[in-house]
Amino acid sequence: MSDTSDRPNALTYRDAGVDIDAGNALVDAIKPAAAATRRPGVMEGLGGFGALFDPRAAGFEDPVLVAATDGVGTKLRLAIDTGLLDTVGIDLVAMCVNDLVCQGAEPLFFLDYFATGKLAIAEAARVVTGIAEGCRIAGCGLIGGETAEMPGMYAAGDFDLAGFAVGAAERGTLLPRPAEAGDVLLGLASSGVHSNGYSLVRRIAEAAGAGWEDPFGETTLGAALLAPTRIYVKPVLAAIRSGGVRALAHITGGGLTENLPRVLPDALGAEIDLGAWRLPPVFRWLLEAGGVVEREALRTFNCGIGMVLVVDPAEADRLAALLADAGETVHRIGTLTDGAGVRYSGALA
Repeated sequence: MSDTSDRPNALTYRDAGVDIDAGNALVDAIKPAAAATRRPGVMEGLGGFGALFDPRAAGFEDPVLVAATDGVGTKLRLAIDTGLLDTVGIDLVAMCVNDLVCQGAEPLFFLDYFATGKLAIAEAARVVTGIAEGCRIAGCGLIGGETAEMPGMYAAGDFDLAGFAVGAAERGTLLPRPAEAGDVLLGLASSGVHSNGYSLVRRIAEAAGAGWEDPFGETTLGAALLAPTRIYVKPVLAAIRSGGVRALAHITGGGLTENLPRVLPDALGAEIDLGAWRLPPVFRWLLEAGGVVEREALRTFNCGIGMVLVVDPAEADRLAALLADAGETVHRIGTLTDGAGVRYSGALA
């Protein structure tokens, strides 16, 4: 191979805007964070052409694999604009692993995709360190990913994120299971807006003339809106394994109105008491500042309930206590009913 370094006007990949050394430096920077997520079943570290995982070493005998992929929507725009980048990686993991656990699956490993026009190592490391923290909370290994530097594709300072999670459940244990009228709905409190509805959030803030640095309680509006998505995996898996859980719904885009029916038979619906929990302050601000009516709020935001468990009525009190002992705030929000659709009583307060 000839050396072109002495040729006049010789171009390099760096001249075209791609810095291979920066990419390598980022991998080195995040290796300790990724190593901290190592769990039984992980076979290799970062850097190979593919990531390896052994389900049997993770304790599974006849596993069914479950996969999920997601992003964080335009919450990423808010994180970039405020410079608060440390927890958006937790959001990314949460959006994937909270979906997996709804199938009754234990998250095993995670891969991320980070794309930008020009790689800023310090900022990217903050994001990926957040991803590793999300993996640690969920109990899954961060075993690989891709960092793409693509000049001309993104505005200065912008980047995009996607995540990919794989979990497993023993054959015959997947959710949902048969449900029936009278089953109890246990709602687990959200930590905030989570990662859906941010196009409306940003529009509300613009219309209200609000700034991300405006005071909001003991923090700022931007920080309150960027509170990381709660990861429900470990408490919910414990509830599933203890018996009595028939279905789970992760309350994401579409809110309670759209997500709960996804895990119910066509002939069943739900009656939800909106007075069973208090609307968190960040949602109260959004509804008041944006003039958002209750119906629209319930089909756009989680409104304070991030996960719903459909449970056997005879096990509802025990499961609520188990989840509370694991650190969840649990609300008994309603029951299943004959007839499709979600019906509400009371009002958000």
